[in-house]
Amino acid sequence: MTTAAGVAPRCAIVGAGRMGRALAAALADWDGPFGRGFDGSDADGQPYDVVLLAVPDAAIGAAAGAIRPGPLVGHTAGAIGLQVLSPHEAFGVHPLMTVPATGADFRGAGAAVAGTTPRALAAARSIAVRLGLDAFEIADDDRPAYHAAASIASNFLVALEDAAEAVLATTGAERRILVPLVRAAVDNWAAHGGPIALTGPIARGDEATVARQRAAIETRTPELLAMFDTMCELTRGLARRPAATSERPASNEES
Repeated sequence: MTTAAGVAPRCAIVGAGRMGRALAAALADWDGPFGRGFDGSDADGQPYDVVLLAVPDAAIGAAAGAIRPGPLVGHTAGAIGLQVLSPHEAFGVHPLMTVPATGADFRGAGAAVAGTTPRALAAARSIAVRLGLDAFEIADDDRPAYHAAASIASNFLVALEDAAEAVLATTGAERRILVPLVRAAVDNWAAHGGPIALTGPIARGDEATVARQRAAIETRTPELLAMFDTMCELTRGLARRPAATSERPASNEES
């Protein structure tokens, strides 16, 4: 990323949370992270060329409003479009990953990018490349659906695995025995997609086994019964979708 004069732009990060600190560590030549009242200028009053807001979604509008006109202004939100950054020439870079308190390695993760102008979009892509992210464009109208997909893929998966651990705990076994199965399921889904990756009693039409499972859930963890029923219906729908059944991978729980 260069300015019109062909020199490296002066860039700043706003927001000292996990994302802001991780970005500041990965982009060592950027200044910040600054607080949310930052106006886009340095200590001498000189404006930055690019300001990236790594603040909570609800704070983006106020943080953008504090920036004086001039810099490209971007945010790292996944579910929000660029209108919240108006009237700035705006861009978005949303790293599709979790950022723990210990920091983050951005390399290899996806990144939803957008820009209100070709120059702003180019800036977003440049930042993604610099971080080692795999950039793809997501339109403003598609942002909520994109973010919902991300939540299902990560947050809901963790909630489901926690439910599995709760059921398993009634047998005295530990969650570590489920880990290889979980990893294989995710790897198979990544390689083949849902219909082919699906295994287990529902995939092979063994409703008698499903009934025994349901009875165990009802007796041991009744608070999870509604979730179990819902997931069984979703799984039945997935099993009915076109797929080469013979291509489905075998797993230890097929017996």
